[in-house]
Amino acid sequence: MTATAAQPLVRTETRSRAHEIWRIVRLHTVNPSIFFGVPWLILGGAWAVSMVLAVIITGSGAQPDDVGDGMRYSWAVLSPQWYLVVVGVQAVGLTFSFALGFGATRRDFWLGTSLMFALVSLLNAAAIATLVQLEIATDGWWIGTRMFDALWYGQTSWFGDFYATFAMQLLVLFVGAAVTTVFMRWRMRGMMILSFGAIALALAAVALVTLNQAWPAVFEWFGSLGLGGAFTLVLTMAAVFAVAGYLVIRRATPR
Repeated sequence: MTATAAQPLVRTETRSRAHEIWRIVRLHTVNPSIFFGVPWLILGGAWAVSMVLAVIITGSGAQPDDVGDGMRYSWAVLSPQWYLVVVGVQAVGLTFSFALGFGATRRDFWLGTSLMFALVSLLNAAAIATLVQLEIATDGWWIGTRMFDALWYGQTSWFGDFYATFAMQLLVLFVGAAVTTVFMRWRMRGMMILSFGAIALALAAVALVTLNQAWPAVFEWFGSLGLGGAFTLVLTMAAVFAVAGYLVIRRATPR
């Protein structure tokens, strides 16, 4: 009787880095409602509420121009932003272990997740920028209201609105993802250190500016940036969180 040594299974197929990254993107799209369904449900609900309020106010005798001016300071257009932080958390927390179990590397997982964030931000930014222009063209959906043409939206051009939305959505997605990598690497101890450290830095910055009576200079500097410069700063912060998340996830332990 002869014993045959078990031969290890060796993967002989070659897969490019781009293929591995795209596999992670496809993994994130298994449940598209997380990235697309719920955010647009929130935005659609905010739009419906805004329309109903506008009809009620104009029906009570208010002038449509006054209604539009009053709703220009509504934050309803940003309603999906807060949920996208949760999306960033889920994108890492719910799929990291699964992806590694199927042979993905940490680098490919982070690059694929980053690509997914970029695609989601790009599509949402294009849609919201287009809705801003539609709202302007229809004079507030024919009832003089504002939902998308609010805050800084509608002040420049389609590209300006696209760029602002792209930068903001990319930032909140990477904030959620990067914070999750801290939890996966150091668990609750890391989260406590991160939270208290961020609060301490914020208080120190406020104290430094206040004691030096530098608030006018700070506001003047922000004003000098303009909309394009301000959202370039936001996009830079998104890149910082993206790099920080990658550095942490390289040694994160799957749950």
